[in-house]
Amino acid sequence: MSTYHFIGIKGTGMSSLAQILHDSGETIQGSDIEKTFFTEEVLRKKNIEILPFSEENIKGDLIVIAGNAFSDDHEEIVKAKELGLPFYRYHEFLGEWLQKYTSVAVTGAHGKTSTTGLLAHVLKENVPTSYLIGDGTGLGHPDSQYFAFEACEYRRHFLAYEPDYAIMTNIDFDHPDYFKNVDDVFRAFQEMALKVKKGIIACGDDEYLQKIHANVPVMYYGLSEGNDFQAQNIKESSEGTTFEVYVRSTYYDEFTIPTYGTHSVLNALSVIAICHYEDFSADQIKKISTFEGVKRRFTETDWVDGQILIDDYAHHPIEIEATIESARKKYPEKEVVAVFQPHTFTRTRQFIDEFADSLSGADHVYLCDIFGSAREKSGSLKIEDLQSKIEGSELLNEGDTTVLKTHKESVILFMGAGDIQKYQEEFQNLA
Repeated sequence: MSTYHFIGIKGTGMSSLAQILHDSGETIQGSDIEKTFFTEEVLRKKNIEILPFSEENIKGDLIVIAGNAFSDDHEEIVKAKELGLPFYRYHEFLGEWLQKYTSVAVTGAHGKTSTTGLLAHVLKENVPTSYLIGDGTGLGHPDSQYFAFEACEYRRHFLAYEPDYAIMTNIDFDHPDYFKNVDDVFRAFQEMALKVKKGIIACGDDEYLQKIHANVPVMYYGLSEGNDFQAQNIKESSEGTTFEVYVRSTYYDEFTIPTYGTHSVLNALSVIAICHYEDFSADQIKKISTFEGVKRRFTETDWVDGQILIDDYAHHPIEIEATIESARKKYPEKEVVAVFQPHTFTRTRQFIDEFADSLSGADHVYLCDIFGSAREKSGSLKIEDLQSKIEGSELLNEGDTTVLKTHKESVILFMGAGDIQKYQEEFQNLA
């Protein structure tokens, strides 16, 4: 029996995929750097071996799956190819694996992870379901009917997939190290749309998604009139958000979600639409109300002095704006403090003015040094360049988070796609 070896197993998508294969009865091992990541706890609980990178790991009867962050000259990839072992990139393997199920790809510039998590929750509460969420969560089930998975547009990797359905949340310009502009992003989504086999659920409030052409039905959801699925009479309370759903202008039912903000309603509406299309009853879909969220998406911790600490993956101006909106709606009486770590130099340079505008929605802003990536470790841009555009903002250095103690009775948002968690952990260790 072959063993699957994951190169870069601590990556969020790789960790999720490793868990799915493990739960499906396969033998799994992996390798990565020795730095601790939040994704590895669940891998260790499942007794999945994690090795330091070494060409010595590549031997015997292995099937090798490599994370997309690693180039072809990585020592383990070189060795795997020398030995002629079966070799896949993450997206290539996933494209083959999903063919076993009724698959639903969730894609879009923003909201992929939260929407995939919400969809997976509703499906698994009703029928056997496997799912892959971009927060490092994965579940395999031997009797799965559905497979819900996050499909990332970066480098057009989602073109390796031919899903039965696709949820498309929005189209926006991101990943400026790869995409030229928003029209280039649109072309990628248009190509993806032509690979879908049964139907597309698309946000009709998004001007670009309105232009999508496909060989399958396209059903639109949103807040504006004319959408096939429309949310109306949105009301917020301490319990969350309640709204009515109309299907082609006819009242369907009322739903409650435990989250806040327009983006949360739209995410939920897309899940309601796909489940309705697949003939789930309203009562089955209402299990949406018990969703507890995904990792690093508005993850809350009650802290001392009336503080609420929130960990969030927001790393694009649109996402920052949505996170601040959610905090204000859930805690209208509290000051909102943003602690933000920009992710990659190219993204920070491209959106520096937009970052300044979105962060200015907070009452106070702290900025951490720019986090590079495996593809881009340094750049000429400095965090001070962003600071100069945000009046009253301050720099927050690792090892000096004491200043956050002064914000009593506040919501403190730790936002970023790098290692912003270390600032939150350091602050919590001061207590």
